Amino acid sequence: MKFKPANNIQDLQYFGEFGGVNPSISDSSTYTFLSAKTMFDTFEGNADGCYLYSRHSSPSNLYLGKALAAMEGTETANVTATGMGAITPVIMQLCGAGDHVVSSRTIYGGTYAFLKNFAPRFQVKTTFVNITNLDKVEAAITPNTKLIYCESVSNPLLEVADIVGLSKIAKKHHLQLVVDNTFSPLSVSPAKLGADIVIHSLTKFINGSSDTMGGVVCGSQELIDSLRSVNDGASMLLGASLDSLRAASILKNMRTLHIRMKQHSHNAMYLAERFEKDGLKPVYPGLASHPSHSLFTKMMNEEYGYGGMLTLDAGSKEKANELMEVMQKGNIGYLAVSLGFYKTLFSAPGSSTSSEIPEEEKAAMGLTDGLIRFSIGLDNDIERTYQEMKKCMKSVGVL
Repeated sequence: MKFKPANNIQDLQYFGEFGGVNPSISDSSTYTFLSAKTMFDTFEGNADGCYLYSRHSSPSNLYLGKALAAMEGTETANVTATGMGAITPVIMQLCGAGDHVVSSRTIYGGTYAFLKNFAPRFQVKTTFVNITNLDKVEAAITPNTKLIYCESVSNPLLEVADIVGLSKIAKKHHLQLVVDNTFSPLSVSPAKLGADIVIHSLTKFINGSSDTMGGVVCGSQELIDSLRSVNDGASMLLGASLDSLRAASILKNMRTLHIRMKQHSHNAMYLAERFEKDGLKPVYPGLASHPSHSLFTKMMNEEYGYGGMLTLDAGSKEKANELMEVMQKGNIGYLAVSLGFYKTLFSAPGSSTSSEIPEEEKAAMGLTDGLIRFSIGLDNDIERTYQEMKKCMKSVGVL
């Protein structure tokens, strides 16, 4: 049977304490026990349905975690305060001194900085590779490699990972395949394609209103239990716990994710096709000109489209900045980092979200200073948006 992620979210039914249509929010940082033995059992992880302390877990966080696990088709999930609060504990839980990671070279700048600059403090080394070249991925594996790390659709170059192919390599070498699916919720279901662990920054499309941060690790019960362990769990001990009020807010917004992703994808496809006809070179997985178009098409859950992210190269840093400023003045969107908002967001990742990457490595991967990353919004009249964007591009000489 075909995997239907939105159906899995919809089928979750939670009642509030007094019959509310939304589950009650657990507005407590600590929880009481009727017996000392139950407190001890909860510490040991042997008291189902009992809560100890909100850094460990809370009812609101578990509700959200169940919805996200249902969406990704994994056994369970653990929510965190930020996307990086999901990424870094997973790597630290799976790797120790002397271990090695094979990672895509085009990933979120914060993840890149963690692997390149911070993880070596703990004697964890990373080899960055072109994730679209499976031979290079396999060649980078050493006897000390513990995991392969990638993004379904990479930030910011929109390279597409062959998750099925990567999974085969990971299984062959007894590695964990960790996939950040932030750019393509619902469109791609990495766990169903062979990924062991799926990560999201909930801050982006899943929440969708740019008003809170959050993250999630979706995976096996064994993995999530290890992350939550009071003795040696990286999520538990590093303390990046999501607040219950924010968890409840994100859960409500998840109910409309399927509608929003369809509109984000529709609008991005429309703009990408029009700009390509105008002679520009947009990068968007939905275009036949994208080098991984057929791969994405094969992996995707078709009804949700190719996602809301596209890039254009304005030719120079100066042109990119001028165009973004003109578009913001024209009320097309906001010159801002992040993504998944109802309004279009645009930024030059070379000097913002990917600024942590050294200049020579940016050049090697094709990340130019003139590249603009667009998170296309939910505009109802996308033809009007296109015409306004075209005017802005003509006014600064990009078109």
